[in-house]
Amino acid sequence: MTQPLHQQIALVTGGGAGIGQSIARKLANMGATVIVTDIRLEPAANTVAQLAPQSPAHSARKLDVTDKDEIIRVFADAVKQYGGIDILINNAGVSTMNAIEHLTEKEWDFNFDVNIKGVFLCTQAVIPYMRNKRAGKIVNTASMAGKRGTPLLAHYAASKWGVIGFTKSAALELAPLNITVNCVCPGYVKTNMQERELEWEASLRNMTPEQVKAEYIRNTPLGRLCSPDDVARVVGFLASPEADFVTGEALDVTGGADLV
Repeated sequence: MTQPLHQQIALVTGGGAGIGQSIARKLANMGATVIVTDIRLEPAANTVAQLAPQSPAHSARKLDVTDKDEIIRVFADAVKQYGGIDILINNAGVSTMNAIEHLTEKEWDFNFDVNIKGVFLCTQAVIPYMRNKRAGKIVNTASMAGKRGTPLLAHYAASKWGVIGFTKSAALELAPLNITVNCVCPGYVKTNMQERELEWEASLRNMTPEQVKAEYIRNTPLGRLCSPDDVARVVGFLASPEADFVTGEALDVTGGADLV
């Protein structure tokens, strides 16, 4: 039976670990040839090594999503090698944690440059290639924090609200080109990034990391942390033909935490 993403070329940003790595695996399992990018080449190559048994065509590239010239160069090189980019997963993201009173401009700019400017720059770069085929799927990683106020994460939340707003606007603008644009909004995801956040939040709230994690689980009706694979499965759906008539959506992958 033909796989749903057979002969599709997918480019994943921030694919060296966590959610991005799981997305790369999921798309490869669905038959796509995956270009894994990350700000450091080694993690991207490590992800590709996990995909190699499925297809030798997968590849890794260094990509800083805040560097417009590098994005243009990497995308053009990918198209030269593969003939196009059918699926773009804007997953690269960062977070820091601080009270607004103590938040620095550097922290603010860091979160916005990667989390929303990176989505804009990569989307802008891929449009000409998708226009040529009059088809394409763009899936952005937003966050539960992009839909509600989040203490100690005002800058991160604001950047992820931006991702959702950009997604909905891009969906309207690109619909005539048969390009769908959606995003996923994960909840408390168990990744290395979360481990750092647990330490930060515990310190800022005079708690232990274990207490903070227990609170996350209590605030998730399904009773566990979100896994990267939980998110990847939803991304796989949005990238597949099953979601051809879905655009402008911000799908929650939170185990119900967004309802609490």
